[in-house]
Amino acid sequence: MLTVPLWLEPVERLMNAGGVVLVVLAVVALLVFGMAIERFWFYRMTWRPARRQLINRWARRDDHQSWSARTLRNVWTDDLVVRLRRPLPWLKLLVALCPLFGLLGTVTGMIGVFESLSLSDTHQARAMADGVARATLPTLTGMAIAVVGLLFISRLEHIIRREDQRLHDRMARALEENDA
Repeated sequence: MLTVPLWLEPVERLMNAGGVVLVVLAVVALLVFGMAIERFWFYRMTWRPARRQLINRWARRDDHQSWSARTLRNVWTDDLVVRLRRPLPWLKLLVALCPLFGLLGTVTGMIGVFESLSLSDTHQARAMADGVARATLPTLTGMAIAVVGLLFISRLEHIIRREDQRLHDRMARALEENDA
């Protein structure tokens, strides 16, 4: 009998509980939550200093009223906001895939249940109920990951809108303080 290393036991239990699809969902969940942590880190450590630097660069300029100056300001702010928004499409893709992977796990699990029922002479209701419970676990997992991911995406979009507005407001305020 093949023994599984201690660090792989959780993966083995996942495989026994819901199949390979549950392991795929675990990897997707790690990616989603890893991106969430990365965005928090980016917002705290990179975004704020970059915003301050951009506001100072804009305030140091001599020309603020010409068309080219306003265009330059828009390009600078858009570039900075795009950096905050960068992983959003990937997050949306991963979150959209979670229920689909869950459904795939349920379908493959149900195929396994029906296959085992067709091969056995005695149609045991208990075995069928256990198989159906194991087959629906990936759907539940996929939906749970998707709901948490949607909450994170919603929060991130709110932060992006708020920070975009704050950036424009602070750039205008920096000009007012320079003129005073």
